[in-house]
Amino acid sequence: MKITLDRISDEQEFMNMALDHFRELNPEFKPATDWRRSYFDSIRNNSDCSLCWILADGVRAGFVLYGIENHRFLPRRTGVIYELYVLPEQRRKGIAKVCAQNVIRELQKCSLSKIQLEIVEGNAAAERLWSSVGFSKISERFAICAANSKA
Repeated sequence: MKITLDRISDEQEFMNMALDHFRELNPEFKPATDWRRSYFDSIRNNSDCSLCWILADGVRAGFVLYGIENHRFLPRRTGVIYELYVLPEQRRKGIAKVCAQNVIRELQKCSLSKIQLEIVEGNAAAERLWSSVGFSKISERFAICAANSKA
């Protein structure tokens, strides 16, 4: 199976698939107005991000979003894989792994200090995927969501 990446230009098709992705991660996901209004344009207007369809033998199988961030305090750059989503009917075919390897190779060309990503807690399939291509867990991230804040 040949896996290729193709830049996304169709906002509505992407937003529909992204919505499916986020609802799969969290069935309670309800996109806020700013997400609907700004998510796609913010990505498209960021020259340090790449948003691509994942094509498996020419068929759209999902999407990947990756890019480069400057370190907050040091003169270093970090590669980041923000999202990798494969449609449910396209899973278990090796598509995500080949796509991940392609993105890693692309990011490694940029003289980065590291490549990182986050996995939603409890997503064992994602943990297996990312471990299989060389990632290891180095931290846990905690957050207070504004809607749930008790402060």
